[in-house]
Amino acid sequence: MNRLSLSILILMTLSMNAQQYKLPFSEIDHYPETYTEANIMLRMIQGLGYRYYWATESLNETDLAYRPSADGRSTFETLEHIYGLSLVIAATFEGWEYDYTKETYPFAELREQTLNNFEIATKVLQQTDSVAQFDINVVRAGNKMSFPFWNMINGPIADAIWHSGQIVLNRRASGNPINAKVNVFMGKNSH
Repeated sequence: MNRLSLSILILMTLSMNAQQYKLPFSEIDHYPETYTEANIMLRMIQGLGYRYYWATESLNETDLAYRPSADGRSTFETLEHIYGLSLVIAATFEGWEYDYTKETYPFAELREQTLNNFEIATKVLQQTDSVAQFDINVVRAGNKMSFPFWNMINGPIADAIWHSGQIVLNRRASGNPINAKVNVFMGKNSH
């Protein structure tokens, strides 16, 4: 096989693999039939995942660099913050201690990891009825801290929803509004 044929084969394989992998939360699955504390949290995180998915879909370099003011965070810096929040969420549901170390990734990887962290939480919530067992355990500047699950609701989850809205606003201001078919009420895009 010559180099050109090999290169084409590799590109086709990579393209097929990319098409087969679909990031989570392009839509929200059917809702649970019962109202339990875990199901309510599940739906909150699914709503967050859906909002984040579409807030970040097709962001370009101009969008990522957009800064609403000289001292405000850029869109990319806001995405990094949401990623950190997603790590706290995943750590809480998987039962490990989150250490506030700064990891940096390119946009596509940051987006994928954030969505996957939200998916970790949803998978755990689908297997439990109670959230009382989940404590938030973090280490910041060498200090270990533990918080009850109540702080998850008004902390990382609400904060990530808040910042996903900022991404929507920033991208609109930078000239690239989100897909007009996004329907957060239904959790699916309208046709």
